[in-house]
Amino acid sequence: MARTDIFGLAADFADPGVLMAAAQQCREKGFEKWDVITPYPVHGLDEAMGLKRSRVPFFTFVGGAIGFATGTFIAWYMNAFDYPIIVGGKPFFDPIFPFPVMYELTILLAALSTILGMFLLNGLPMHYHPVMKAKGFASTTDDTLRITIEASDPLFEREGTRAFLKEIGGANVQELED
Repeated sequence: MARTDIFGLAADFADPGVLMAAAQQCREKGFEKWDVITPYPVHGLDEAMGLKRSRVPFFTFVGGAIGFATGTFIAWYMNAFDYPIIVGGKPFFDPIFPFPVMYELTILLAALSTILGMFLLNGLPMHYHPVMKAKGFASTTDDTLRITIEASDPLFEREGTRAFLKEIGGANVQELED
């Protein structure tokens, strides 16, 4: 692959049905570094792009488990080890009484680890991306459906990729500055 002086190519699509078909064709052609930008969710697009299930739920589960274990440890440590006093005939440790602490720490750490997981997996914060320089980029937050193919993709060839994007229904094919 020859290094080019551009980031890639972008093409606009008329409606979600055409976009879905185009995304599937990009996947079937074998492109690896490409993305779809839409102003609203397009149901079924993940499957058309061949995307795997998100790994964010793993972060959520681990955070929740750590929160639950932390809440349990705090209740045990304070009641049975640090300051063991029998109050009202209650045992030193019983999981029923500190349940609100365990529950709240589970929810808190699950939520925080979900946010952390999204930031890590999405490469955030990303204050700039070459796609933002595209002509009419602001309309992708309103009504434009767009596919971008990066020049670093092994199958990228400037004119061949431009012809492919037009062939699959792309309009307004433009080069993206690096």
